[in-house]
Amino acid sequence: MALTPFTSQLIADTGISMGDEGKGRLVFEIIDELIKQTKRADIVSMVLKVNGGANSGHTVAGIKLNLLPAGVVAKEVEFLGIGCGVVADPRKFLWEGLPLEKNGYTIIQRLLIDERAMMSDVSHRLLDLAWEDYRTRILGEEPRGSTGRGITPAYCDETGQWQIYYADLRDTKDAFAKKMRARMDRALRTIRDVCRVEPDAWKSFFEKLSAAELRANEASVNAGVFEKDEFDFTRFCGKEPFTLNEQEVIDTYWSAGQKLVAQVGDVRECVLKSLQEGRYIIGEFGQSYWLDKRHGFSPNVTASHTFTPEFFQSAGIPAQAVHNVGCCKAYDTKVGTHLFLTQMDDALPLTQRLKKMEFGTSTGRQRMVGWFDACEKGDALRFGGYQDLAINKLDALTVDAAWTPEQKRLKICTGYRDEKGNIIRAVPRDDALRATLKPVYAELEGWTQDIGGIQKFADLPQAAQQYVACMVKAIMDVATRQGTSPVALPNLRYVGTGPAPSQIIRDVPPLEALLKLAPVVEEV
Repeated sequence: MALTPFTSQLIADTGISMGDEGKGRLVFEIIDELIKQTKRADIVSMVLKVNGGANSGHTVAGIKLNLLPAGVVAKEVEFLGIGCGVVADPRKFLWEGLPLEKNGYTIIQRLLIDERAMMSDVSHRLLDLAWEDYRTRILGEEPRGSTGRGITPAYCDETGQWQIYYADLRDTKDAFAKKMRARMDRALRTIRDVCRVEPDAWKSFFEKLSAAELRANEASVNAGVFEKDEFDFTRFCGKEPFTLNEQEVIDTYWSAGQKLVAQVGDVRECVLKSLQEGRYIIGEFGQSYWLDKRHGFSPNVTASHTFTPEFFQSAGIPAQAVHNVGCCKAYDTKVGTHLFLTQMDDALPLTQRLKKMEFGTSTGRQRMVGWFDACEKGDALRFGGYQDLAINKLDALTVDAAWTPEQKRLKICTGYRDEKGNIIRAVPRDDALRATLKPVYAELEGWTQDIGGIQKFADLPQAAQQYVACMVKAIMDVATRQGTSPVALPNLRYVGTGPAPSQIIRDVPPLEALLKLAPVVEEV
């Protein structure tokens, strides 16, 4: 069965849940599909990181990435683009890129960092820790669950008009140092006077950052790519509380930046030229629709815009047709302090199995796991729009033959029930109201056959086919509620049956035929 052609040379790879949907692996699949269709190896000119920073982790072909776009695994892609909507620590480019280069990948020379991309540094990371301390110690609130990578403080510099752009690395070191000293002064005053961090805690911030990065980069140290001192943040700590070794910070970031300055350019011109040549641009988004700073639920959101419209802002090109692939998993996960209406019972053996595989790529934190929430995906379709749907990790839901009949049943959230017993097939924007709701589930029989690596939809056991069809139908029911839908209904383009590039189903029946497979089930 031939896949439906992409409707635009701009392809957006977006999440429609709460992040961690497996978006990274789709980049490889889309590139592979386009090459086969066009028989042109260089058909994808650029994989563009659209938003976020080193907080948006992806795993693709077994490679874990935080800052670099997942296009690193496709040697045919000419440019690894970093849009102007990204905040990036220059050292992180090197920490990720140089180990990959030692393993045979070409990274640094393929980078195209937009000159308006924003440079983040250690001061943002210190602010991140300080605001978390303020939130918990001073305000007595729950931890926000930040990655500690300094992303939100870096975007605060953007809204406050204090940006340091990657273009500033082309200026003199003295001009760069002046901006950095002002940035450090603002950060230190905020940490001391607004966040009111305890003086005794100051040094511990640097120790925490050192431990986190040394743990994250242990393989690179063991491989001899870096010395352990590369990840020692205590050298930036001043002799007194709330002071920094400013010259060390300036020298370190200037040095890292100069190793990248040749890669700083104009992403806008590159994208337009590629489109004129008939080539494709894949926009790789971090986080997801429900973590967008406007459309999600603060404070459990990220600091960037995480859905399709940001493609044009970050690439710096006119708004135009874009083909959006909305990505989710066959179940749900969340991290941090999110309200999780469909969270699974920890006593279920399926919950215990899923939690063993669900850890954040960027943070290593244990993810909470829950049943598939079709309301979230349906509203992302209704208000965000996507032409294609990709569902990953269907294989993870295979049940064990030894489990009880009840433990073998799978659930899909098709709506929420309010305190009056009314069913709502939407995600309320009022978080206080949302917290009062209870999920309404369609329950289906699970399957015991190992489906890992199945590549044909017809080879799936009937129960798995019905589960997929029911997920899609529930999404459509939410998106088209009250008989209206402002967007065309999408195709289910891919179903993931494992993490490897070969473990994917591409021959899913067309939407109309797929929906006929959905069983009639009672909602409970």
